[in-house]
Amino acid sequence: MQDLSEFDLIEKLFAPLATAPGAFGLKDDVAMVAPRAGHDLVVTTDTIVESVDFFASDPPDTIARKALRVNLSDLVAKGAEPAAHLLTLMLPERIDRAFLESFVRGLASDQQTFGVTLLGGDMSATPGPLAISVTAFGYAPVGQLVKRGGARVGDLVYVTGSIGDSGAGLSLLKSNAQNAPSRLIGRYRVPEPRVGFAPAVRRASASIDVSDGLLADLGHIANASGVRIVVEAQRIPRSPELVAVWGDSEEAIVRAATAGDDYEIAFTASAPILGSAGVPVTGIGRVEAGTGVVLLDSESCEIAVPRAGFRHF
Repeated sequence: MQDLSEFDLIEKLFAPLATAPGAFGLKDDVAMVAPRAGHDLVVTTDTIVESVDFFASDPPDTIARKALRVNLSDLVAKGAEPAAHLLTLMLPERIDRAFLESFVRGLASDQQTFGVTLLGGDMSATPGPLAISVTAFGYAPVGQLVKRGGARVGDLVYVTGSIGDSGAGLSLLKSNAQNAPSRLIGRYRVPEPRVGFAPAVRRASASIDVSDGLLADLGHIANASGVRIVVEAQRIPRSPELVAVWGDSEEAIVRAATAGDDYEIAFTASAPILGSAGVPVTGIGRVEAGTGVVLLDSESCEIAVPRAGFRHF
């Protein structure tokens, strides 16, 4: 990066992404987020790190898109519609201009797709791995933000999309599998935040995006709500590509339900919520009195789950 300074990078690569008036063309130390009448401002932040959340060999544009999308997924799970983001980059010496140009193209494409703009951020050199942090802003109608703690006994449990694809994609990349299904690799590298589903989420009693694993994240809802969540293993939606790779055994279902990185929306509701905006929804269980999460087989017997999902520490 010797040919460009930090301020050159900002001006030439990142300033064109900052189209909102409150971004001030990335020429100030702060940004201004305009209020939206009748809405609450919702904020979330997530960091992805090389060799933990993506591979150093991954295309730079997909790394950028994943960094943004995992944050948009958090907003959707609260019933919020994305609006803007901040970006912080910790860049190792190997990162060059070509990498950043590809990174910016990926970010620009997703900003257009999801209707968000860059407000600012920071960048610094690091002797460690590449790390990317995004803080995303969105809006939800006043009083309609959906939290983890609203599940009630008698509610039904749902999840969007399919579960386990990203975990399978990761395992295929790690094993250098030949002729791996591109859909599974794609689900790992570029998750699909269910942005159009945000209005439907507002009818849920509790909601969370599936990042650590379906069972682990439903456990967060159960703990926050003071209830027990019962999941029927055979009802967990899995794609044909996943079944072709991992099979259809009970062990394979547990693997899918604990793999994580799906970025689907798991939620509870007192009345059925159907798929919308092209997003399929599957009912997978119910809320009962008690604590924790239980996975049941087709005979209604509890399946032992050694690890409910990914843990950072």
